[in-house]
Amino acid sequence: MLTSVLVSKSQYSSTAEHTPSENKMLEERHTAQAKRRKYFRRIFMYRQMDFDYAMWQMVYLLLSPQKVYRNFQYRKQTKDQWARDDPAFLVLLSIWLCGSSVGFGIVLSLGFVGTIKFLLWVVFVDCIGVGLLIATFFWFVTNHYLKMSSKQFQQVEWGFCFDVHLNAFFPMLIILHVIQPLLYTPLISYDYFLSTLCGNSLWLVAMGYYVYITFLGYTALPFLKKTVALLYPPSITIFVLYIVSVIINWNISKSLMYFYKYRVK
Repeated sequence: MLTSVLVSKSQYSSTAEHTPSENKMLEERHTAQAKRRKYFRRIFMYRQMDFDYAMWQMVYLLLSPQKVYRNFQYRKQTKDQWARDDPAFLVLLSIWLCGSSVGFGIVLSLGFVGTIKFLLWVVFVDCIGVGLLIATFFWFVTNHYLKMSSKQFQQVEWGFCFDVHLNAFFPMLIILHVIQPLLYTPLISYDYFLSTLCGNSLWLVAMGYYVYITFLGYTALPFLKKTVALLYPPSITIFVLYIVSVIINWNISKSLMYFYKYRVK
């Protein structure tokens, strides 16, 4: 606690030392638009991207997601922003999307054109499109309903909300777009109860990862309260749907495979 007090005092004194014009320049530098320009500009600067750190994040999103968000807290302390300023994670995620889409194209026998269509759907609709909606939803909810009354001056960055979505999306991608296609033909594609249990369990684990990593992301923000509301309601809903689908022998994986083939026709 003493450390946090000293840090806040040093930040205050350093801010007070700036002239009004310097303070204005600092504020402009930290605007959302300036951060966005810097982020997208770095996409074309390969040498400035830290791919080793992005790979480390991907590994620990699968093994220990808490460690990833501890580094988000460190970024806030050093760079005064919660959202990523390095697009390396997004670039690597795009590579994973391309590779997994090729695998899906082979498993579903989509052909070259069908595989390209599938890739475009996955990238621009499943990942980015849905991500924009989810990030905007959580940005609105957290800023209006989950902030502590004493911390109203602090804002949840929209970019951080989108980063949380990308973090949660990566384990889903590995489970549903890498592991699932490998198991689909030999095990999941049949009408047996075991096939339904296996396929639906993959979806349960994938959705569980998404909800849990999303919860961890917003819990990492010290000015939010009652973030447990982001964990239990969706988790219970997903588990109930899983139990019902297994009881009635509805193979979710098989149904979605048919849907994937239908939408690229």
